Amino acid sequence: MAITATTTAFSSSFHGTWGATVAGEDYHTMLAKIAVAPRQVKPLRHGPMMGNVNEGKGVFAPLVVVTRNIVGKKRFNQIRGKAIALHSQVINEFCKTIGADTKQKQGLIRLAKKNGERLGFLA
Repeated sequence: MAITATTTAFSSSFHGTWGATVAGEDYHTMLAKIAVAPRQVKPLRHGPMMGNVNEGKGVFAPLVVVTRNIVGKKRFNQIRGKAIALHSQVINEFCKTIGADTKQKQGLIRLAKKNGERLGFLA
């Protein structure tokens, strides 16, 4: 018994290279035909400024700036942090005395911060 091997040829409508498109054009030729719009470059954004936006604003700002320059930034920020913490404690005790809820207390703390900014304490 003899076994014969037959090869089956698959017919395909694809004739060309893998870089060919449906229309039969080469990829690079197709790219050359497409009008390329100029790329719009976004302006570079500068990083966040480390300066204080309240610098020089408010009645007490000059006093605060002079004190910061004399004492030094690190020590000044420590003192400022303690003062803010004490003020928050006073607000908390006041809220307990009058029976204000948490939402009212938070509103008073925000108001104190805004007033401090306007007066120049946060300069």
